[in-house]
Amino acid sequence: MTTAPGQVPVAQQGQRHPLDPDPVRSTKARAVFALGLMGALTGLFVGGVVPATLALVLARQARRQAYASGGFLTGGAWLRRGERLAWTGLLLAATTVVVAVVIGLVQTTGTSFGHDYAPEVD
Repeated sequence: MTTAPGQVPVAQQGQRHPLDPDPVRSTKARAVFALGLMGALTGLFVGGVVPATLALVLARQARRQAYASGGFLTGGAWLRRGERLAWTGLLLAATTVVVAVVIGLVQTTGTSFGHDYAPEVD
């Protein structure tokens, strides 16, 4: 069966069983996206680690549920976006920690240790 002359043939859809559930969007996928967004927005303040980690844990559960549902749970795009945002938040938090450590080391090495005597003291 083709949709119009010159187009690629479309695969026929089989009849759905009347007792099959309707496809619905996974609520965990939205939660993953929201937590990932919060993780990315607060990643520079290191507080983004908590929502980003929760988003990644929840994403794993949502993927398992979607696989077990046999295609009746949708929301894979929201899940992927949420995971990317969560990883971005974790990356921003790690960058902030590394920059803080480097600044701390530079400031520590810039200070003198011991007594600082006047120049005329031998």
